[in-house]
Amino acid sequence: MDARHLGYFLAIVDHGGFGRAAAHLHIAQPSLSQAIAGLERELGVDLFHRVGRGAVLTDTGARIVEPARQVLRDLETVRATARSARGLRRGRVALVTMPSPGIEPLTTLMARFARAHPLMTVSAESAFTPEEVVQAVRTGAAEIGLLGAAEHPRLADLRVLPVADQPLVLLSPPEGDDDPPPGPVDRAGLDGLRLVVSQPGSLMRRLVDDILAGGADAHIAAEVGHRTSILPLVLAGVGHAVVPESWRPTAERLGARVRRIEPVSLLRVMVVCRAARLTPAAQAFLETVEGYVADTADAADAAEAAGHGSADTADTDAADGSGAANS
Repeated sequence: MDARHLGYFLAIVDHGGFGRAAAHLHIAQPSLSQAIAGLERELGVDLFHRVGRGAVLTDTGARIVEPARQVLRDLETVRATARSARGLRRGRVALVTMPSPGIEPLTTLMARFARAHPLMTVSAESAFTPEEVVQAVRTGAAEIGLLGAAEHPRLADLRVLPVADQPLVLLSPPEGDDDPPPGPVDRAGLDGLRLVVSQPGSLMRRLVDDILAGGADAHIAAEVGHRTSILPLVLAGVGHAVVPESWRPTAERLGARVRRIEPVSLLRVMVVCRAARLTPAAQAFLETVEGYVADTADAADAAEAAGHGSADTADTDAADGSGAANS
């Protein structure tokens, strides 16, 4: 069996038809059709129903998608192992991420990975719900998924690695007449605010709706389908926005004001992947994630220890002062 033909088959699946797949593969459509016909003859089954100018997977074709992806992954593992034996460190990581984790920690993870493996490539596709990320990993469309959710999912068939907990914050325009007072804002402090939110059904919208369900009477000023529109609208004064802490550095650099929302609501960021049979490139990226998690935990422990030390010093100083006053 020609592995290229399996790649052609998956390209048709991923791009939704022969025409778009041929354009993506930079081959003529008749050549693609001929290759798929040969693959169908070799397998003895029809992979697609031809419907007009389109193509729909047959039941058998749908069952072959995941094994076909795994075959190509295994071939890439063979190639990567051979390259590694020759001293080369090339490879490609197929990753899928939701928007907010795609800002951070993905930026830090990719920077670390690039420093450690400068010849490797990370291909990051987008997904908008945890379910889409999990499905992409299960079907082999991606080897590693980065998602955010209100709770850690229970996935018996996948490995789940908690990465970070991001508190939700309030982004406010540089200037505004409806600003809450400085400092952390409680949920009642959202009363009367104009909010810029993502569309109903998205994870971030559900988190915002949960906060508003606590009694805050805010006005939805804008609903946007692309989260990249939220920060520009806040900066333009259209309204405020509730987003994860990962947005803070960029928002503050551009002039927005950022406040912690209390009581704290968390976006739990985690990586999902198969428990075994990762390509060397994906395994290397996973090791980068594990190193990031360990370093983050060490930094948190050090900060907590420093805080306790400051408190102990303050208590000692207070006791010394009290003793001096009584002497």
